[in-house]
Amino acid sequence: MKVLVIGSGGREHALCHKLSQSKRVSKIYCAPGNGGTLQVAENVNINPKDIDLLLDFAISKDIDLTVVGPEDPLVNGIVDRFDEKGLKIFGPNKKGAILEGSKIISKEFMEKYNIPTGKYKVFKEAKAAISFLDSLNYPIVIKADGLCAGKGVIICKTKEEGIKAIEDIMVDKKFGLSGEEILIEEFLEGTETSLLCFVSNENIIPMESARDYKKIFEGDKGPNTGGVGCFSPNPVMTDKLKEEIEKSILKNIKIGFKNEDIDFRGILFIGLMLTADGPKVLEFNVRFGDPETEVVLPRLENDIVDIFEKTMDGSLKEEDLKWTDKKCVTVVLTSEGYPVEYEKGKEITGTEELDKDIILFHNGTKMEDGKLLTNGGRVLSVTALGDTLKEAREKVYKNIDKIKFDGLCYRKDIGII
Repeated sequence: MKVLVIGSGGREHALCHKLSQSKRVSKIYCAPGNGGTLQVAENVNINPKDIDLLLDFAISKDIDLTVVGPEDPLVNGIVDRFDEKGLKIFGPNKKGAILEGSKIISKEFMEKYNIPTGKYKVFKEAKAAISFLDSLNYPIVIKADGLCAGKGVIICKTKEEGIKAIEDIMVDKKFGLSGEEILIEEFLEGTETSLLCFVSNENIIPMESARDYKKIFEGDKGPNTGGVGCFSPNPVMTDKLKEEIEKSILKNIKIGFKNEDIDFRGILFIGLMLTADGPKVLEFNVRFGDPETEVVLPRLENDIVDIFEKTMDGSLKEEDLKWTDKKCVTVVLTSEGYPVEYEKGKEITGTEELDKDIILFHNGTKMEDGKLLTNGGRVLSVTALGDTLKEAREKVYKNIDKIKFDGLCYRKDIGII
């Protein structure tokens, strides 16, 4: 099979890496890819948002399967376009992808189908939103409605921070049209966990659990990021909790899909907060998470092509998924200044000196004149499997010291529980 992976981050490198292990795959293309995907795929210089070019490429190369990494093309209907041409593509259609494309529609879906989540209110005007701040207890959460590359969620500890967030989004248009409407939500206290699920013919099948670290600094301090570390499995995800999530959340999502006639086939990523009142949904994403993919896929023992095909044809069952008992840890090396401002183009050295059992996923890198350079805020995900979380963690941190680039930063507390 010839496979096209769309995207350029650590998630896409992890997908290419897993696909390269399949006996059924002879050629992988990645559009646009990065310095790491080059190891297992041919990079193609096409923007993931350019659906017309991607479609032309898939037809011209007789691509047998396309796997969509990022949310933008899904929300913009790439699956519908490929389906029209009879091309196999993994991901939800436009109707399903709106659950990530609009946080308001997503919240309305949760409310309608009794899916536990935080209380919220929607605003179309900055003035009304600012007036509402007087009636609230802090902290609160302010979200831009549309896609913001993972940066449209702001936790505000004071009214002043709330005013600034509203003005940034609605007046200064920090996120463009994605901030035309906002949600002001209650802040949920508890332990955060991520649940990635395959959705196949109204059947929602959870993958192994993961714990993501969103804050840039140790001790979960500083601004939110796209995720700077992760481990799997998450020990808080007990059998009892899985049962509770199935009854109060997954069952109701399935009812919602059926009633709304959403033929969802692909990945549903559920961000959860485990509160004193039980698990509540923070958000839905409609694709693999990043960095969750980097710790979940290395633990999957199946040929991923088989799993993708069964998901698409509606035949996937829970028993089809086989997982290793090994634990997996990833630590993301970032550029100094991320997630605000940072420089690119710094030379990366030492990657060839890593131990053989380290998996190095590239997030934001590029090859230029034979040199590996930084090309993003999240640069590399240093990943390892171990019999225990401690063993996997120690492998990762021992190897991080071998990698060098100007302004290299990382958290030193990933995987400590």
